[in-house]
Amino acid sequence: MTPRLTRRAFLRTTAGGAAVLGFPLPLRAQAKTFKIGAIHPVTGALAEPGQACRLGAQMAVDAINAAGGVKSKGGLRIELILGDTQTKPENGRVEAERVVSHGAQMLLGSFDSGSTNAMVSVAQQRRVPFLIDIAAADPITANVARSVKDGQQKVQYVYRNFPTGSSFGKRAVQYFIEIFKEANVSPKRVVLMYCNDLFGQNQARGFQAAHKAANPSWDIVEVIPWPEPPTDLSTEISKAKAAKPDIIAPITRPASALLLFPEIRKQRIEMMGIVGPGSPGIYESGQIAQLKEDLEYVLTSVPWANFKNPKTSTVAEEFRKRSGGKTFDTNSGYSYDAAFVIADILERATTLDDPDAIVDAMKKTNYSGGLMQYGGPVAFNELGDNANAIPTMIQILSQKPVAVWPKEAAVQKFVFPRPRA
Repeated sequence: MTPRLTRRAFLRTTAGGAAVLGFPLPLRAQAKTFKIGAIHPVTGALAEPGQACRLGAQMAVDAINAAGGVKSKGGLRIELILGDTQTKPENGRVEAERVVSHGAQMLLGSFDSGSTNAMVSVAQQRRVPFLIDIAAADPITANVARSVKDGQQKVQYVYRNFPTGSSFGKRAVQYFIEIFKEANVSPKRVVLMYCNDLFGQNQARGFQAAHKAANPSWDIVEVIPWPEPPTDLSTEISKAKAAKPDIIAPITRPASALLLFPEIRKQRIEMMGIVGPGSPGIYESGQIAQLKEDLEYVLTSVPWANFKNPKTSTVAEEFRKRSGGKTFDTNSGYSYDAAFVIADILERATTLDDPDAIVDAMKKTNYSGGLMQYGGPVAFNELGDNANAIPTMIQILSQKPVAVWPKEAAVQKFVFPRPRA
């Protein structure tokens, strides 16, 4: 019986034969790498969402490379150069400069609007294409688009695959109206509370503008900001209680959420429920573990993964294992999708040596392979934003965040008004 010749044995044999016969051997080209500076707040007050962003991006890059890299560029591998803003907005620029000096050809980041805004100047000055995975403040892209339109800058290098504050506001008001109607209730008094940083201000303005435009049957009777990060929110909650709200609509950061929700419980505010216009601090695994019952039945409108997609569940399970049991959420999901959007851009770019060629490919993006809940393919408008990036209303039920609205995205029925204790 003739022994089976394995591929490895064949290669050894043919290599040896070629050497003996003097034939030159074809040399396997060393796979090049395309470096992306991935900057997020992995330490400090925003560490939990920032770490989720980093892991989501790394998982996506691992999957892209395992599948053969950027195929149209000869199997080009993607490499992340990691950065940490330490939850300090000014460090966005510092870290962007550092990763670019280490060879980053694109930028990805950075979760919070302050540090993301600081990265923009580096992207524009150094001609480094920048895909924002998470950051909602409208001016981040709008200001660059305006400067290009006015002739102050030649090219826009900054694009965003995430809802803007104004689009958050419009969807939140829409979902409020629809959920109240579906629940057959008629709340009249809403108190808006928000963290007074760039993100919170922008989100609050977007919600108020959308409310004014929609003119629903409920009123925003009080608007209460707090300094971020806060040291105590008892005064702000007392003010909210005095307004006799049917709904409290909070825009939080993780640090402020840890103070806000226990204080609401402590002051025994009688209301239908807590419904957020969209912010972090409510759905993350670490937050739920600390706040426990204080988050039960809380609703918030946030970008969320499409768990009706089987691939999403597979990736979510891998994320759970690699993160020590955490949920594949807004942060990990949008960073995961962003890395795949970049890979798609690199596939289509005519050359990767010219940043303007990469920007040309970014402008023509029409990517439909994302795992998040979108209103259509990832495509960038005249401001550099993806208008199809939309929030989903989620609710904390049995200590887990689940999609509950709109109906086509829901995996569980919402509970509203919240049950009385």
